[in-house]
Amino acid sequence: MGTSVYQIAKTLVLPPASPLIVAAIGIAMMRRWPAGARAILGVAWLVMFALCTPVVAAWLQVVAGTERPVDAAELKSAQAIVILAGGLRTDAPEYGGDTLGTLTLERTRYGARLARSTGLPVLVTGGRPPFATRAEAEVMRDALEQEFGVPVRWVETASRDTRSNARNSAAILLPLQIKRIALVMHGFDVERAVAEFRAAGFEVIPAPTSLPRPRVEAFGDVLPQAAALQGSYYALYELAGLMVREVR
Repeated sequence: MGTSVYQIAKTLVLPPASPLIVAAIGIAMMRRWPAGARAILGVAWLVMFALCTPVVAAWLQVVAGTERPVDAAELKSAQAIVILAGGLRTDAPEYGGDTLGTLTLERTRYGARLARSTGLPVLVTGGRPPFATRAEAEVMRDALEQEFGVPVRWVETASRDTRSNARNSAAILLPLQIKRIALVMHGFDVERAVAEFRAAGFEVIPAPTSLPRPRVEAFGDVLPQAAALQGSYYALYELAGLMVREVR
């Protein structure tokens, strides 16, 4: 029940639902307060338009995370690579079952690249999502070993969020005197992920993938696109997560 309430609340607070709810309020107020209703509709339209543009989505992702790639000099001092899960595609018919979601695939691919270039051991972390038959970390391990040719030394399958990713990874690595890690995640969730892993006792070298580019390089960067709305969603989710973490 708790998970269902959380999912509903997240859906309503984040775009595209939140601007649409504001617009619906404006429409409902049109008869009794037309001037105010038009203002509300205009704001909702402008916000939705902005969130759908690549330049705004990229800017929000930088605010939530970073646009800087991993520091190659720092990477040399890492003792292990930790790859965070980011979701599965459950019951994918072409794969005969659960497979990596887009975010997890991007992280897994980049983690494989780092592992090959450094020779560092790899830990994958991610529990079993609702309706999935396997833990995310198990699917990540199979992809790394069977598709990318990278061995996985540790598989953490009990976590449900970034905080438990960090704590459960610490329970595996810190007793082995592995404290300095390269943490693979996306550019938009660097701040929160790094904070959680540092709180768990790690020295963290951020190794983000899919870094945002907050600048106008083509006319399409200021036009609405579905992928940009998804990017804005991820960034706003992370910003909300940072605020909740500060409250805690």
